[in-house]
Amino acid sequence: MGLDNKLLETYRQKLLAVLTDIEHQDGLGQQGQSTVTFDQQSVGRLSRMDAMQQQAMAMATQARRDQSRLRATAALSRMEQGEYGYCINCGDQIAAGRLDFDPTIPNCVTCARG
Repeated sequence: MGLDNKLLETYRQKLLAVLTDIEHQDGLGQQGQSTVTFDQQSVGRLSRMDAMQQQAMAMATQARRDQSRLRATAALSRMEQGEYGYCINCGDQIAAGRLDFDPTIPNCVTCARG
């Protein structure tokens, strides 16, 4: 017994909201990933090392957003194929509470534990 259409639509809307939020965050995060330049005229400003550390953190954040985007896109794809809500490893149904927590979850609890 799979998820009913109303619940599927709820999860679809959550996944689309995740993608929209990621796109918004992408726009905000672009500046932090730009090439680090050191302004010799700015005394008391961030040092080059601080700027490079901030750049590295921005890039790591972008990598996490990219991973989230892939997970949400994969979940939407499973939804279109009629496979959403079922574990990609064993095929068992994923608990609704688990999908409520994170609609991108591809595995049941048993498979997630290993």
